Amino acid sequence: MLEANDTQSLIQFINKIGYDIGEKTVQNLEVYYQKGFDFLPELAMFIASYVVKKTFTRQTTAPRFIKDSICFFFVNMFDHGEQASGKVRPKMQNEMSYVHVFPFTHSHQSLFKKNAHIKIAAVVISADYLKSFLGNDISDFQFLFDNDNNFLIEEIMTDDILRTVNDIAKKEEPGILKSYHYKLKAMELLFYFFQSLGKREKAAHQKLNEKDIKAVYKVRDKIISSLNKPSTIVELKQIAGMNELKMRKLFTQVFGMGIYDYYQHLRMKEAARLLRDEKLSVSEVGYQMGFENLSHFTRVFEKHIGKKPKRYSSELT
Repeated sequence: MLEANDTQSLIQFINKIGYDIGEKTVQNLEVYYQKGFDFLPELAMFIASYVVKKTFTRQTTAPRFIKDSICFFFVNMFDHGEQASGKVRPKMQNEMSYVHVFPFTHSHQSLFKKNAHIKIAAVVISADYLKSFLGNDISDFQFLFDNDNNFLIEEIMTDDILRTVNDIAKKEEPGILKSYHYKLKAMELLFYFFQSLGKREKAAHQKLNEKDIKAVYKVRDKIISSLNKPSTIVELKQIAGMNELKMRKLFTQVFGMGIYDYYQHLRMKEAARLLRDEKLSVSEVGYQMGFENLSHFTRVFEKHIGKKPKRYSSELT
């Protein structure tokens, strides 16, 4: 575990960019690891690993020193501090790695659950600076800059994003041009994110309210909780508390794919993890993920991972 002054370093950095997290937040977090870099007034990036000591909620507000900021949260992508603290835990299927994007222009409430281990990188960027980064491609992402649109996006992390975040977290800092190096890394993360986001089908984005957001996340959580067996639409409608058409539309808007495709994609991500981390055989993984026909498992795995499971497994050795 890090020394107490590392918690203070995180607080000092957050205060520097004008992000008021409040005393309660500080008191209820046990910080294992942190890095922070500011390139004010356009951009800031920080990485942190911490455990929540007590359940609490916090109203999220915008950092004062980055105008019209948009936040990119890269969640569950590295393992820093666990070994030092003696709290090593295997990664569970509901701890998937994803990118959570939202505008700080809209305040919202965040829930921090006791004992949750948060491993996060954040890039906070001003809307004008992001526009200059996107350049001629800005028309593909115009919904990000509509002030009347309280958007929310969640994208499953690509291997390029995972590799870049882990480079930032784990590699030694360069001896020279450190600030320049980390600014390039922040932009590299954004490049890979927008490369992935650009593959989504173009669709109109409707304004989301707090109730809608909670509903689609209840649906997502239900899907994640049972990857070896799909939930029925009837179950998901009851959980969401809305009609099927609205549920499907909002889910696709936030997560970038339909409910069943999303389920299958996460299912194959978990299958890949079992092959990679648990060293299970292809047949063991297929049956564990609920497939009775291994040929069907192979076809679905190749569609979502890009390789047949046997080849994927053999390349790991």
